[in-house]
Parts: sequence; structure tokens; C-alpha cells
Amino acid sequence: MGGHDREAVGGRFDPALMQRARERTWAALRGIQARMRSGISEEEAQAEARQVFQALGVERLWHPAIIRIGPNTTKTYRQPSQPDVRLGENDSYFIDLGLVFDGHEGDVGDTFVTGHAPERLACAQAARELYREVAGVWRHEGLSGQKLYDYACERAAAMGWQFNHAIKGHRVSDFPHSVHKGGNLGDFEHKPAQGLWILEIQIAHPTEPFGAFYEDLLAEAAP
Repeated sequence: MGGHDREAVGGRFDPALMQRARERTWAALRGIQARMRSGISEEEAQAEARQVFQALGVERLWHPAIIRIGPNTTKTYRQPSQPDVRLGENDSYFIDLGLVFDGHEGDVGDTFVTGHAPERLACAQAARELYREVAGVWRHEGLSGQKLYDYACERAAAMGWQFNHAIKGHRVSDFPHSVHKGGNLGDFEHKPAQGLWILEIQIAHPTEPFGAFYEDLLAEAAP
């Protein structure tokens, strides 16, 4: 598929099935979003997510579904959540899903706001906008993965947000991509091929305990 060892794929790989997995994973995320409500805990949201996955025929999870609420939206993938956090009336949360459909991996994430929380809403919108800007630079300027994350860091600072340097994107493919050892997008020294890499963006308020997360496949077509 790609022109480098780190872009290797398996024998079953099909770009059309990658796009389909992407679309169905977004559908799962929206299904979970519809079930979120004030007062829900992360554990209860996980239970709701399992019901959504069953209804949509998810084959398996290639990474655990992550739902972060309030102060936990500043946590990275490997950091445990602060316990006993529940979604407030004027609050924010994000959903991060890694699902398998038709033997192919989808990986998407987005941040949402409840009630009236203008700064949290601005943060969520900034994460989406930053993703769009970086993806646009990838499409039109052909920057390496390293340069894409350098650009993301610079733009986040210019927008007034703290950029999470621990989040650097990663490979996806026909399951499991891990056998190809693709590594982080932010360490990739070449232009990433489309349909193989997840661009992850995580930002936080510089002084307040909340952040935002957005991720999607680098691809020419929108989901």
C-alpha cells in the first residue's frame, strides 16, 4: 500500500473496507453521544457503549473504548481517569473508539459539550478546526508526519490552547495493524499515505482543568 515498511498492510487489506469501517465507527460514536446525559459516569457510559456496539454488529474492539468526562478530558490514552466523575449540566466529554468491521480498523474521536459552557465549547471546536487545518496541510503540502505535528503544535499555541505532545497519531489497517509495527505518525519521516494513518489532536485549556480530543483517518474523502 504505502511506500515504506511502516506502511505495510495485510493480505486482506481493502481501501473501500477501511472507509466503511471509518463510517461505521463514526456511527457508533454518534450512537454513544445520543445516550450521554447529565449525571452519567464514565463506567455507565461504557455500558451504554457496549449496547451500541452490539446493535451495530461490531466484530471486536481493537483498543478499549474510552469515554472521558470533565477533568478527565485532559488525560492521555494510557492515564487512568480520576474516579467518581459524572457529567455535569454545563460540562464536556470525549469519546475515543477503535472498532473492527469487516476485518478492518476504524478509529475516531470527538468532544461534546452539555448545557452552557462557552469555553469548553470553544475548546471542542478548536480541536476539530486544528484537525481540519493539519489534514489540509497534509493534503496540499505533502508534509511528513513529524512536520504535521510540528505544525499542529504551533497552530495550537497561536489559537491559545495547550497542545498535548504525548499524542502523536498511529497506524490502522486490516486487523491487526500492530503486526506491521507502524509506530507513531508524529515520528514518521515521510508523507503519510492516505487511508493508513490516524491523526490525533488533543488540546487543553492553559489554566482550567478541561481539554478536547479529535481524531480521524487521514483520507481524501470525508466520512
